[in-house]
Amino acid sequence: MKQGLSTYSIVGCDPIAREWGVAVQSKFLAVGAVVPWAKAGVGAVATQSYANTSFGPDGLALMAQGLSVQDALDRLIAADDGRDRRQVGLIDAQGRAATYTGIGCPAWAGGLAGTNYAAQGNILVSDATVEALVRAFEQAEGELADRLVAALAAGQAAGGDRRGQQSAAILVVRFQGGYGGYNDRYMDLRVDDDSQPVDRLKVLVDLHHLFFKPPTPSEMAEIEGDLGRELQQILHWAGYYDGLITGEYDARTRAALSSLIGNENFEERFDEEKGLISHQVIDLLRLKFRR
Repeated sequence: MKQGLSTYSIVGCDPIAREWGVAVQSKFLAVGAVVPWAKAGVGAVATQSYANTSFGPDGLALMAQGLSVQDALDRLIAADDGRDRRQVGLIDAQGRAATYTGIGCPAWAGGLAGTNYAAQGNILVSDATVEALVRAFEQAEGELADRLVAALAAGQAAGGDRRGQQSAAILVVRFQGGYGGYNDRYMDLRVDDDSQPVDRLKVLVDLHHLFFKPPTPSEMAEIEGDLGRELQQILHWAGYYDGLITGEYDARTRAALSSLIGNENFEERFDEEKGLISHQVIDLLRLKFRR
């Protein structure tokens, strides 16, 4: 008999940002390799509890063909002889959602679906976990990814998987959302084996924002005066600059800072041409290099 994938998850949609995603936590190694599936403009699927991984691509394909989310779910379940032990949640391009829990899923097991979300779980302490997922998702602010992780944290605080924690993952898609705009995989982060996987996943989401989310104009500072001198000193300590500490954003300073920024992967938060750098990067450079 295959090992059951006992977990809790939430599929969600942000209709304004045009994002679809899945977040999941489980006492199961590398849950992100099994449960989450999503496609921009189509929807998202979470498949778990003796997971039938074909539900992911097949569910997305059915919704892409124009089937309603409930019809897609019904077709998946009808074609699966192991339906009694399956659990799955789906959300479509418009944020319509559905969830299914087979009668053979280990207790506590169940799910809730509403506008822009479906939450489900099995081998849970109680139904409080799923209820907490829903409340947190509805009340949280920020990007879809932030709301999904907030839901996971609330679910864990309410009891979570009654066997404990091991792994967590988040997948969020949007059109041309991947690195360089070459695919739709905006965020695909996994914590495969950790004693506090949801906490670690939250750290990874925050890091993703730092490295890949373009800053707002208010987050940027002009490199001049005291800040220019401080950055030149940091560049000197880091071994990138041996010129005078003048505060001037000259060609030598620009080249040195560009090299440091490239080495630290902060290109999204540095405008070399205009001489602007984000406050978050300044703080991190201070922590890492200032003596």
